Amino acid sequence: MSELIKNVEQAAKNILFNCAKGEAGDTLLIVHEACDEGYYDPKLHGLVAEAAKTLGFEVTLFEIAFEPDIKDPTPELAAKLAAADHSLFLARLGDQLRFQKNKIPARSIISYAIDSDMFLSSFARADYAGFAELKRLIEAAFAAAKRIQVTCPAGTDFSGSLQNGEFEHSDIYLKRFPLSIFNPVPIFAFSGCIAQNGFLTGTGSQYYKPYACELRDTLLIDFKGADITGFRGSQRDILSAQTHYEMVAKKYNIDPYFIHSWHAGIHPACSFDHPASKNFERWSGAAFGNPRLLHFHSCGKIPPGEISINVVDPSIRLDDALVWEKGVLHPERLRGGDALLSRFSDLAQAFQNPAKEIGLGPAERLSFS
Repeated sequence: MSELIKNVEQAAKNILFNCAKGEAGDTLLIVHEACDEGYYDPKLHGLVAEAAKTLGFEVTLFEIAFEPDIKDPTPELAAKLAAADHSLFLARLGDQLRFQKNKIPARSIISYAIDSDMFLSSFARADYAGFAELKRLIEAAFAAAKRIQVTCPAGTDFSGSLQNGEFEHSDIYLKRFPLSIFNPVPIFAFSGCIAQNGFLTGTGSQYYKPYACELRDTLLIDFKGADITGFRGSQRDILSAQTHYEMVAKKYNIDPYFIHSWHAGIHPACSFDHPASKNFERWSGAAFGNPRLLHFHSCGKIPPGEISINVVDPSIRLDDALVWEKGVLHPERLRGGDALLSRFSDLAQAFQNPAKEIGLGPAERLSFS
């Protein structure tokens, strides 16, 4: 068996058996965008479909056109989703409707491996169950911490705690694959400042234009609880940020300066090999799973908001435990982390050799161009 075939089979087993909990003989609907849309790799749906057939699944492909402001699946797609044992979205529609209950069956999966290279890498091949357990350990550590502090080299510094140890319950109603992020942390008991370089961009909920606005220097975003209380930096960047927030808020009739929640990546094999500026939509939809990135959901009270604020190389301290250190996640610093790494060798290997590529531009900063 060639290395390519072996990797395809391993990734397919991971998504269909470990994530979907499927069995040979089940039906699988693969919803994919038209090949000329330029977001998902046009070869990816065929690659997954053939692998699924080899594993005994009855596969149906359903092509859709990308719609920036879609609210509901078409009646035809809704019927196919209801009839399938499992549905896999290789389409932004899954992301657009991920917070809307009952729009898509809960047994559906959104793939954040958006091209063949990502699907064949350890990002898609590392055992889903291991990352599901890692996510539980992280969330337990967050819930138990009396004080959570986040900093970054650019100047981010905020702190707080989970109120009553509770995460945002309405994370998403579908399954993410690969599992590369923990549940959002509600912002209400946090305050401080966020340092943003390069740009502000969308969250994948709505696709407005312009999708990103340029920041030439470091913009400091002050907040207290759910409210952005001010911007600090160059006058040009402050005006750019204010204009962008107010433009997006006016378009959707939402509160521009509301912050909803935040979370960080947990999958060290999540790699984004091109500068974010090459395609902000692809970057914001695929790079966030790397532990070098932490992002806030802002602009609007309905999750996930419409503007993402992105922090590079965060350090996250849970009481005395520095669990993220300048963008490096240390599972061994979590209670139960050593045992987890010993049980899942592929997860341990991923953490020993983490991906460094997260779409940075010149001087290892996020860049608009």
